[in-house]
Order: sequence, then structure tokens, then C-alpha cells
Amino acid sequence: MAVRWVSGSILAFAMGLSGIVAAQTYPTKPVRILIPFPPGGPSDYAARIVGAKLTEFLGQPVVPDNRPGAGGALATELGARAAPDGYVLLIANTGTFTVLPHLQAKMQYDALRDFTPISNLIAGPTLLLIHPSVPAKNLRELIALAKRQPGLLTHGSAGVGQSSHMNGELLKQLAGIDFLQVPYKGSGAIMPELIGGQLMMHFSTAVDNLQFVKAGRIRAIAVTGPERLPVAPDVPTMAEAGLPGFESLNWNGLVGPAGLSRDIVNRLNREVVRVLAQPDVREKIVAQGNNVVGDTPEQFGAFIRAESAKWARVVKLGNIKID
Repeated sequence: MAVRWVSGSILAFAMGLSGIVAAQTYPTKPVRILIPFPPGGPSDYAARIVGAKLTEFLGQPVVPDNRPGAGGALATELGARAAPDGYVLLIANTGTFTVLPHLQAKMQYDALRDFTPISNLIAGPTLLLIHPSVPAKNLRELIALAKRQPGLLTHGSAGVGQSSHMNGELLKQLAGIDFLQVPYKGSGAIMPELIGGQLMMHFSTAVDNLQFVKAGRIRAIAVTGPERLPVAPDVPTMAEAGLPGFESLNWNGLVGPAGLSRDIVNRLNREVVRVLAQPDVREKIVAQGNNVVGDTPEQFGAFIRAESAKWARVVKLGNIKID
């Protein structure tokens, strides 16, 4: 028995040592980051701004790989099936990890089981925008108007399950109001309609739209994050504006497939946090209307679980489905 115990100890020691050696040598070849959407969006932006510095810090190319399709599910499925060796990573985001799994009965991945959290990268709130013709100057007045005239307000959403749609549903449920969700195929056509007065309200993720706020063509009445945006300090949070409990962020983080070794996770997390601490990186992220995160794998995992539970409730209460 003693001999077996010693042999087992030696084996365990050797396995532990090999893990340490692997972490010290990782990576020995390029690392690919799968991006579930086309170039230009927040997921693409997060992968590229972090990947550029990771290339320097890891000593190997970190290559962004856009794989759009199926609302982000295509790349996410590829990430779930990747070998757990740290050479294929994935940008996880609000839609693919915490909304889409509750909208579709059959998914080819389990967001809570099939991945290893590494670190959340960025989290950006959205702005609640209204047309100046709407007789409401703040959120309280908007809610009061919707209660007096249910169904009067029109809200532009970029499609079922998109952040604008889900934020609209969350507003309905928390405020106890009703308004008309007007679906669009993407967000590109929404802002011209809002500016033109064909729509009354919209949750927008683009800080570029602040130019229209400054010009008086639309009005920003609240921001969905826990804090005010540095680029729009005069716009109150939803809680400050009168609706406590409303918090919604479009987040993008880095994950690997399930079974990724703790040594590699620790190495990646350490370097990602280091990237996000760089002043030039932080400045660029904040200028885009996002908050810098850079949390631990445990914190990121807990955040994903909490977000999943939140949006599951919204989907169930709103009876939201993808046809």
C-alpha cells in the first residue's frame, strides 16, 4: 500500500509539474479568437483591441477570426467544440451566452457548461433615447405617459433577442407599462426613423448618436448601466431617473472551451488584466462608451450565471420566442 501511495504521489507530482511547464511555455503557436459577429461591432472591437496587446504580451500572434452566422451561435458552437489547449478562444457576449439560449428550444451549446470563463473585457450600457415630440422630459414622465396611454409609444428594436428589444421588454416589466415594439432587421434603419419622428423611443448602444442629442434632434433621458457614462455625464442612470433595479450592459468577455487547464486560464487572465490596465487601451475603450472590466475567472463565471438568470426571467415573463 505504501509503495502504491508513493507511486501515486509521484504521478500526481509529475502531472502537476507538466501542467506548470505547459503554462510556462504556452503559447508556442498563434492563438485564435473566434468572434461571433462581422467586423465593426462591440465583440469585434473587444477582440481586436485586446488581441493586439496580447500578441505583444504572449509573444505569439493573437488572431481575430470573425465567424458570423445564426445570431452568433455559429462561432459559439465552434468555440464549444474546440480543443481545450488555449489556442482557440471565443468572445462571449450578452446575446450568445445569456439571451439566445433562452429563446431557442434547441441549442448546440450550453453556455454555462461548455466554456471556461477567462475574463470579462468590456461592458457598455445603452442610452434610452426619445424623439423631442414625445411629451416627456425624463424617465418618470415617460413612464407616466405610457401608463396614461398604453400602447401609444413606439419603440424601435433591432430584432427579437437583440439588446434594444430585451431592454424594451425589461422596461415594460419593471415599470408596469406597455408600448409597441417595432421590429427592424438590424439597427441601421432605426436611428433615421427616430430622428425623423416616425419612432418615439429606442435603446441605442452607439455613442455616436450623442451628436444628435447635442444637436437637439433626439433626447437622451437615461443610461442603462450602474454608473453614468463619462462621455455623457449629464445623462442619469435608470435608477437615478426613477426606475431602481433596471441595469443592463452589453458585455463582451473572453472564454475558452470547457476543460481548459487552470494554469493556462491563469496565464491568459493575468495578461488580459494587464492589457486592460494599459492607459491607451482604457482610453480607447471609454471613448467608445464602454466600461473596462478585467475581472477574475470566478467573477466572470458568476456574472454570466446571474445575467443568464435575469434574462431567462424576462424572456419567460414576456413569452418571447424566435420563430
